[in-house]
Amino acid sequence: MPLRLKKLIGTVLLVLLVILYALAATAIAVARLAESSAIVHLLFFLFSGLLWVLPAMLIVKWMAGPKAIDGGAPRR
Repeated sequence: MPLRLKKLIGTVLLVLLVILYALAATAIAVARLAESSAIVHLLFFLFSGLLWVLPAMLIVKWMAGPKAIDGGAPRR
């Protein structure tokens, strides 16, 4: 697959991931944390705010593809 196509697909996937993840995290917070304390809210949003990075890293890694090994010749 051409690198430009992989980057386009990866970019669309990242945008969709962020939108859907934010909606899901907010829906869970509204449904489950309505009567919880502020510290529980803080911990939930801290954890869920960092958790989306894991699938995003996989998408970015896929977008980058394998590194090409060249003969050490300088690029121009």
